Amino acid sequence: MNSVYKYLMAVYNSNMSDLLTDLQFDEFRKLIYDTSGITFSETNRSILDSRLKERLREKKIDDVQQYYKIITTDLEEFKKFLDSITTNLTRFFRNQPHFDALINYVIPHVIQEKKKVGETKIRIWSAGCSTGEEPYTIAMLLQDKLPAPYTYEIKASDISLKSILVGQQGFYPLPRITGIPKEYLDKYFTQTEEGYQVKPELMNNVHFDYHNLRNESGVKNYDIVFCRNVLIYFDEAAQKATIDRFYRSMSDHSYLFIGHSESLFGMDTKFKFLKTDWACLYEKNEL
Repeated sequence: MNSVYKYLMAVYNSNMSDLLTDLQFDEFRKLIYDTSGITFSETNRSILDSRLKERLREKKIDDVQQYYKIITTDLEEFKKFLDSITTNLTRFFRNQPHFDALINYVIPHVIQEKKKVGETKIRIWSAGCSTGEEPYTIAMLLQDKLPAPYTYEIKASDISLKSILVGQQGFYPLPRITGIPKEYLDKYFTQTEEGYQVKPELMNNVHFDYHNLRNESGVKNYDIVFCRNVLIYFDEAAQKATIDRFYRSMSDHSYLFIGHSESLFGMDTKFKFLKTDWACLYEKNEL
């Protein structure tokens, strides 16, 4: 029995052998880190290895070094490569306490500040939006709860082109709409034979765009930023740089939501920790 087990393990290990040499692994992870902030270590090396195998099969290439040269000269292929190594796990109304805090605390306070300067538009950024469930959740809540004359616009960005395309299309198969309250599903979606289509009244307020968080957003004065479960893929230096870029892109009195397993504790940042009755978040207050 032991000899059979050893044979099976040998076959398994040979099939799972690393595509990359140590030197190549260092080259790829440095390129990924320098351009996106995403960190690959020995513990998640197998993920990079398996995703690279997929891209090589797709491109019909069997030389890793040749593919490295391609992604360093072909921007579109490099975007596809980054797309392939990112994880896009999301769902509608994920972490409900955040949305409770948004409606019951953040929006009333943002409106107070808007009144002082005579503005009526609330600007929101869903950074790392994946396939769009988060920004559409925010849109449903604001569409339902935001009092007149206030309006909103949501920028939804991600490094995954495939995910952005799903969000732009606004169509979700039946298993993907789990978690949406029935009244919102009836009000903001059109049912088809294959699933549910987001209605134009929401889609018109959510603008999807490719964005690498390694770079400045190019837009200022966001009142609210959601960036949840993204920082966990960055090391401390990349986290700090990303948080600082968020700070510069936000209005003087604004709010930041990060993932429930993420924290700015110990980071040298100007954001202030804020504990509400519903959830914890961060505040920028330069007023």
